[in-house]
Amino acid sequence: MTDFPAFETLALEHPAPHVLLVRLNRPEVANALNTRMGRELFALWSQLSAEPGETRCVVFTGTGGRAFCAGGDLKERNGMTDAQWVAQHEIFERAFWTMMDCPIPILAAVNGHAYAGGLEMVLASDFAYGQSTARFALTEVTIGIMPGAGGTMTLPRAVGERRAKEIILTGRPFGAQEALEWGILNAVYEPEALLPAALETAQRIAANAPLSVRQAKKSIHFGMQMDLRTGLRFEIEAYNRLVPTEDRREGIASFNEKRKPLFRGR
Repeated sequence: MTDFPAFETLALEHPAPHVLLVRLNRPEVANALNTRMGRELFALWSQLSAEPGETRCVVFTGTGGRAFCAGGDLKERNGMTDAQWVAQHEIFERAFWTMMDCPIPILAAVNGHAYAGGLEMVLASDFAYGQSTARFALTEVTIGIMPGAGGTMTLPRAVGERRAKEIILTGRPFGAQEALEWGILNAVYEPEALLPAALETAQRIAANAPLSVRQAKKSIHFGMQMDLRTGLRFEIEAYNRLVPTEDRREGIASFNEKRKPLFRGR
């Protein structure tokens, strides 16, 4: 499996072949995002983008059951100069952008409250499951700032412009069922069932042809930013890259031989 550096604010494990479980690991402060966590998230997503190794799917969750992530660490930010604030936020921006561009599928398992930057992490994931007791909010306008880690872009794409304006401009929290109905979550589970469900989905993704999964994710992600005709052209370019692969030949051969395919990512 992929070798990662020793992280201070992230806990990593491999619960199944080709599946990486990433936990935000500052439970004493509700997994709040500080500068160290920003740097480590940037390093993690960068490494997975450049050198994924055997990793084919990521499950992204939090340590402890109280919060997935409470947002930025306001105690660390207290007393920062304007220049320090902007410099720190640059780290956060790069971490979030690298996460959104990561070719490996990222499934968020929201095991507690996701506020501000925490909700933006959920929105930066490819899709998300949440536990029934989780609460969500983008609270930035209540403390004199605004969403700055993608929230004003990713939330409208998930819930629509009018709902996004209501969520962002009020800063009002909402529950897991609302998050499901509005399109932020794909499914809601009781707390004890959340991680098993996420890992089951991750294993299903990881069992598929990894090059196919990455190309399909790329086509969806970037194609959504194009007009339809350009997106269709982009899709076929992504498709054609799979034709000469060993995995394409293995997939067709296994189907005809009535056996399970063995995909190698080649």
